[in-house]
Amino acid sequence: MKLIRHEGYARAGLIGNPTDGYGGKTISFTMTNFKATVVMYPWEQLEILWSQEDKNRFDSLDDLVEDVNLNGYYGGVRLVKATIKRFAEYCRAQEIALSDQPFSVRYETAIPRGVGLSGSSAIIVATLHCLMEFYGVAIPQIVQPSLVRAVENEELGIACGYQDRVVQVYQGLVAMDFSSMESIEGYECGLYESLTADGLPPVYVCYDTEGAKTSASVHGPLRTRMAERADLQETMEQIAALVPEAREALSEGDHPRLHALIDRNFDLRAGLYDIREDHRKMIETAREVGVSAKFAGSGGAIVGTYDTPQRFEALVTAMSRACPAWRVIRPQIPGSR
Repeated sequence: MKLIRHEGYARAGLIGNPTDGYGGKTISFTMTNFKATVVMYPWEQLEILWSQEDKNRFDSLDDLVEDVNLNGYYGGVRLVKATIKRFAEYCRAQEIALSDQPFSVRYETAIPRGVGLSGSSAIIVATLHCLMEFYGVAIPQIVQPSLVRAVENEELGIACGYQDRVVQVYQGLVAMDFSSMESIEGYECGLYESLTADGLPPVYVCYDTEGAKTSASVHGPLRTRMAERADLQETMEQIAALVPEAREALSEGDHPRLHALIDRNFDLRAGLYDIREDHRKMIETAREVGVSAKFAGSGGAIVGTYDTPQRFEALVTAMSRACPAWRVIRPQIPGSR
């Protein structure tokens, strides 16, 4: 029996987010610290196995409510099912014949849920890559992120941009430009470039183990506000303009300049919508230590740079004192030393 296994990694937006859904620019990276794994193999029927994320037994009513608020009514199974549907439709549109061999598929994930590290799209990316290998279908790499976005945005009604899906498909440190989109095989695609991670200063990620929420609870209201207030588009443009400067700072090894740009990203983003007090405190605690800090995604996790091992240790201490639920890690970025 042929066993197919693919992984999707957590990601953090280094600079430029959340402009990826508004014709902007971003730089993000994936980290192998956390991953979602999908396994697929030939079977008698097409079978989607439930994981620990898709439980039907609860300790109390409150436990059920909390689970639904975090995972929805179907956990990750809906992500896998929607990916299979969209993949089949893509193949039909491209007149790609698929074999009649059914399969069994299961997933598991260790990516912290609901803190802006893109756990949902990681499951979809891993599922898509399993399907591509199982059926021997080669989808252009540049198209894959937009197909993944369509699974969430069009199939499941989840408000999201392109950034997460691009970096999870390309992996490592990736620069993205969504200011000039091109239609390829029916999907809108931007300009994507893999960067060497060796020019990065030391990077940290801090996330709230108890602050889970869906990213749609941030992106949905933001889209509404963007449609109602023209001044917010100017803010988006200012955030996107930080990305070329950040690339220049990276190429020149100008770490202090990158530090300032990362801080500026959060300061501008704070003008787009109200920031939760605990999330703002996380940013402030990091900055008091002397490291840069901005949201890694939609909230609940932050990312930034630091200069010395002693600074990192001070950050770990400060975060644990501020809130026992906050965890600080050194992200393991593919392509970095």
